[in-house]
Amino acid sequence: MGRLAGKVAIITGATSGMGRDTAYIFAAEGAKVVIVGRNEERAKKVVDKIKADGGEAMYVIADMSDLDNVGAIVDKTIDAYGTVDILYNNAGMLSLSTIEEITMDEWQKVMNVDVTSSMILSQKVAPIMKAKGKGVILNTGSVAGTSARWGPVAYCTAKHAMNGLTKACARELGPEIRVNAILPGAIDTAMLDSVGGVDAMHHMTVVSPLKRAGTGSEIGKVALFLCTDDSSFMTGQLIRVDGGVDV
Repeated sequence: MGRLAGKVAIITGATSGMGRDTAYIFAAEGAKVVIVGRNEERAKKVVDKIKADGGEAMYVIADMSDLDNVGAIVDKTIDAYGTVDILYNNAGMLSLSTIEEITMDEWQKVMNVDVTSSMILSQKVAPIMKAKGKGVILNTGSVAGTSARWGPVAYCTAKHAMNGLTKACARELGPEIRVNAILPGAIDTAMLDSVGGVDAMHHMTVVSPLKRAGTGSEIGKVALFLCTDDSSFMTGQLIRVDGGVDV
């Protein structure tokens, strides 16, 4: 029996990078995984691989910047699987605009994707998990949520807000629901590729003791720990998985 046998897990931003690799790990551990992303072709590939490997999965196409439709992710999950045990708010949008450059449209989109959609989904699953007497919410933060050194204004602000959301939800939703966050550093993902890949993160890797970018599966293994009873006495925690960039 896998460590997530019988559990239903929603993972946003699951068609590539950290979310995709976490979905593979969760499915291998027995979870029914709901793959959420904007690109149907990529979502189908993730689901097909999980099923080919003997797991169970479905996908929901959603744009996390469109707040009117975010709640439908949970509705579709309930229709298919009847419950939700794990919510992993992993979808993210990176902005490189400075305070002098950023438009209100870009600012609002980053806030919607990186913070507000996570609040809406957490609000939506909370009564389901409370009724079951148990549940886990996991958020993707960032080292940019602890230091402005690692992110421009919108991304940095959003990730600081995600830390607050994590702690507030942990306090308000306990004891039934545990809420924690992973704070990645430079991780080799499609988001990183969009800003120049690993080479663009040289300023981070060069100052880290491990001297490299992380992988999606390294995030996924920490996510697995935080979503199982192995971490049963942990809530409201911000877990850095960053190669030690600020030690």
